[in-house]
Amino acid sequence: MPTVSVVIPVLDDAGMLARCLAALAVQLRPADEIVVVDNGSTDDTAAVARAAGARVIEQPVRGIWPAASAGYDAATGDIIARLDADSRPPEDWLLHIEAELIDAPEVGVLTGRGVFYDGNPLVAGLGQLLYIGGYFWSMELWLGNAPIFGSNFAMRREVWQDVRSRVHRDRSDIHDDLDLSFHLDLATVVRFDERLTVGISARPFATWGGLGRRLRWAYTTLSMHLPDQSPWRRRTTRRRLRREGEQEAPGAVA
Repeated sequence: MPTVSVVIPVLDDAGMLARCLAALAVQLRPADEIVVVDNGSTDDTAAVARAAGARVIEQPVRGIWPAASAGYDAATGDIIARLDADSRPPEDWLLHIEAELIDAPEVGVLTGRGVFYDGNPLVAGLGQLLYIGGYFWSMELWLGNAPIFGSNFAMRREVWQDVRSRVHRDRSDIHDDLDLSFHLDLATVVRFDERLTVGISARPFATWGGLGRRLRWAYTTLSMHLPDQSPWRRRTTRRRLRREGEQEAPGAVA
C-alpha cells in the first residue's frame, strides 16, 4: 500500500491549524506523516503542530509557494496530499485519495473543490460560484485539463520530483496551484473529482483587499506563462504528442 504525506503551509494561524490537525487525527485512513511548514509564524503555530504529532519544517522565505514547495520536498510519502491551515477535511478524505489513486494508476494528480463553512452567506455564495467555480471552468479551458486546487489535492511523489525544478517556487506573488498546473508534464493526468471536497474558510473574501490580492496573483501567474503556455500552444503540443504516441504504439505502421 502507498504511504501518504499531508503538507500544510501556515503563517500565524495556530487556531485554524489546530482544527485542521484535529480533523486529520480522525481520518479513517490516517496519514503516514503530516508536514507543517512554518512560514515565519510569531504565534503558537509550531507548538500546536508538534503537539499534534506533525513534523515541523521552517521556511523563512515568506509566501505560499516557497512554503508549500519546501513541504513537498520534505515529504517522504508515495502520495503527497495538500491542505491549508483553514482546511477541514471530512473523515474519509485520505481514504478517498488513496483508493482513487490505487484504482487509477494513470492519474498523476487528484484534485477536488472547497466548500465554504463560514463567512457572510452572500459573500461565501458569490465566492463559491464566481471565484472557485470560475477558476475551475476558465482554467480547464486554458489548460486543457482540470486545474489543481491548492487547498485540496494530492499528487504522486514522482510527479513532484519531475516538476519541482520547473515551477516558480520562490515567487510569493503568484498562485502556487496554478503555477504547478502550468508546469506539469502534458502527459500527466489530472483528475477532478467533485466528490473530493474539503471545508475552507471564506476569510480571503471578507475584504476587497483580500479578493484583490488573489486576483493580482492570478493575473501575474497567467501573464508570466504567455506565450509559451497559451491555450493554443498547449493544444498543439498535445496533438503532436498524441500522434507520436500512436506512431510508437505496437503494431503501428511507420
